[in-house]
Amino acid sequence: MSQQPTQRAIMVGERSIHLQEFGSGPAVLMLHGGGPGANGLSNYSRNIEALATHFRVIVPDMPGYGSSTKGLDQADIFGDLATTMVGLLDALGIDKAHVIGNSLGGACALRMALDTPDRVGRMVLMGPGGIGTTRGLPTEGIQRLVGYYKGEGPSREKLAEFIREYLVFDGTLVSDDLIDLRYQSSIDPDVVASPPLQGPKSLEVAVRMDFTRDRRLKKLAHPTLVLWGREDRVNKPAGARMLAKALRNCDVYEFANTGHWVQWERASVFNAVTAAFLAQAGA
Repeated sequence: MSQQPTQRAIMVGERSIHLQEFGSGPAVLMLHGGGPGANGLSNYSRNIEALATHFRVIVPDMPGYGSSTKGLDQADIFGDLATTMVGLLDALGIDKAHVIGNSLGGACALRMALDTPDRVGRMVLMGPGGIGTTRGLPTEGIQRLVGYYKGEGPSREKLAEFIREYLVFDGTLVSDDLIDLRYQSSIDPDVVASPPLQGPKSLEVAVRMDFTRDRRLKKLAHPTLVLWGREDRVNKPAGARMLAKALRNCDVYEFANTGHWVQWERASVFNAVTAAFLAQAGA
């Protein structure tokens, strides 16, 4: 990545949120996924430079991840993340931002739009979490994700299997260096002591984490682009059709031979369609 970012940590309430900024123009907040060892920069390493030629790209480590303060409210994870990310916009003096979200980041983006609709412009969601999650058994990918810190605890082997078998369609494309970086981040003692994603502790929490049971969803008018890999083994691809049915201004793009990391596996197409979608005016 040739561009040198502006790096800083900003206090949002009692949390320190680490972020990096690139480029200039309309603000775009890029929210990463929730797999073990995730952070903003690694999630979007193939996208930031392309988008920063058009936008002010803001890439935080969400609470619980990377260099940001650890710990999440397990009774309302999506709400906790959304409140903190809106607080980050406040701290940056940004009234409204486009939001890009992968997996957990996509769930955060949706919750931001539902709770504070005036703060969110357009949304780009890649395999977002919380779509129909109480309407069937959890995927094996979700089970592996929430089980990473359970049993015998974290290991490089468990992480390599999760990323290569469940996050991407072709695991041979994932380098050992990427695995090593994610593993080292995943064994941060503060993360091990309080894993950010532990699975819902009650039916009430599970229902709260399923947007298809939120009556506000059908009223959401934000222009939304949903990008989903047909071979996603973490969040069910059927979620794309659920969102297309529920959201009045939703376009869906399904990617063949692609898993959960659309922005990484199909970077050139992702960058082109995302930049074009965010550059449009109005709905």
